[in-house]
Amino acid sequence: MATGEPPPFPGSPILIPRFPRSPVPPFQLRSPHMTLADGSPPEVEETRGWHQRLGVALTHRNFRILWFAALASTIGTWMQSFAQSYLIYSLTASNFYLGLDSFLGQLPILLFMLIGGVVADRHDRRRLLTTSQYIQATSALSLALLVATGHVGITAIFMLSFLSGCGQAFGGPAYQAMIPSLVPRRDLPNAIALNSTQFNLSRVLGPVAGALVLSWIGVAWCFTLNGLSFFIVIIALTMLQLAPHVPHVNPKRIREELKSGLRFVRDTRVLSTLTTLAFVTTFLAGPIATFFPSFATSVLTSGHSPAQRLSMLMAAQGLGAIVGALIIGSLGRFKHMGRALLGGQVLLGVFVACVAASRSLPLSVLLVFCYGICSMAVFSMSFSLIQLTAPDEMRGGILSIYMVALRGGFPLGGLVAGAFADRFGAPRVMMVSAIILSVIAATLLVRRHSTLFQL
Repeated sequence: MATGEPPPFPGSPILIPRFPRSPVPPFQLRSPHMTLADGSPPEVEETRGWHQRLGVALTHRNFRILWFAALASTIGTWMQSFAQSYLIYSLTASNFYLGLDSFLGQLPILLFMLIGGVVADRHDRRRLLTTSQYIQATSALSLALLVATGHVGITAIFMLSFLSGCGQAFGGPAYQAMIPSLVPRRDLPNAIALNSTQFNLSRVLGPVAGALVLSWIGVAWCFTLNGLSFFIVIIALTMLQLAPHVPHVNPKRIREELKSGLRFVRDTRVLSTLTTLAFVTTFLAGPIATFFPSFATSVLTSGHSPAQRLSMLMAAQGLGAIVGALIIGSLGRFKHMGRALLGGQVLLGVFVACVAASRSLPLSVLLVFCYGICSMAVFSMSFSLIQLTAPDEMRGGILSIYMVALRGGFPLGGLVAGAFADRFGAPRVMMVSAIILSVIAATLLVRRHSTLFQL
């Protein structure tokens, strides 16, 4: 189930609100002495061990139904991602086309996600998410038909990637806004962690399943099974017991809401810094995953078939992300998270550089596993800091802006790096990008950047 969010950040603690007409007073990190927007004190959660916190959200029926449905569908999504990248590289042998396909798939999210957040605030989220699943199912099944009949071409693949991205652009905010209605407020952090785990568990299982399906019954079936998996989510949505949608009275114009939110993020130094760092990190480090087909085919040439090498790299990244999510989830909120974020970005750049330099498949799999741990830790800490510092009444809009920056770095970085990789080679381009990322993070860390050192 592709929801249009990175995947490590599929949930938001409250329903997506509309921006107020004027900025709210300066915020502070939440403390037990603070009050909520309605004047009531925040919930104080009883002390629970880490083992009790790991799966508490699954005890709630609505969340459990949607979680398992999303797991099955997201496995299908990663199966298609594996098969589609393999198909594109088989047809073109071009790193640029791999980056272009990623860019076109994410372009609707960059263009429409902010609007999608406003739409999700005004309309029935279950209906929006259901429509999103139908759109993505149509895209996947159309691609399966083209491959099965031998009429597939690179242009058709690009067009269907764009169509699928349109579904995600409006389904993603609806999914984010729905999560808080599935669990009590105190269990929302666990729900967010479990969604990250679900996403990354799918990242492990999807490429493995894709490699098996591709080798046994053909690439077309990877797309067919993914298309069918969206109907699992559609059925699950009909089973949810949710309060009826109540439309807002006298909503503001979409343009006014967008301008107000963008202005607030720009003028709030912590939010603007975290948003900028999210974009820079995905722009520089994200393309390494886009180039996995190139590494599996042209760089790591010893042992196993290219498809098997590709599935091993993708599965290692997903497994590492699961470990990273569990580590950060078990730590919860801790002191000096801002410093840890910068240190993690330095390490992330180091691991990307090591992957680019490796020519051994076992070593590359291990390094990609470490890259997965570090990337998940970095983005989980970044997202947590956004959650902790964003005012409740503006949280949904701020998250939409942050998600656009986060998601935007991947396709734009892949597009730029892909163009250079065809000329200079993917390993060399990723080495340079990794060095730049580490230098930026290390500079902020050494200079004790005041904004993040306060967190």
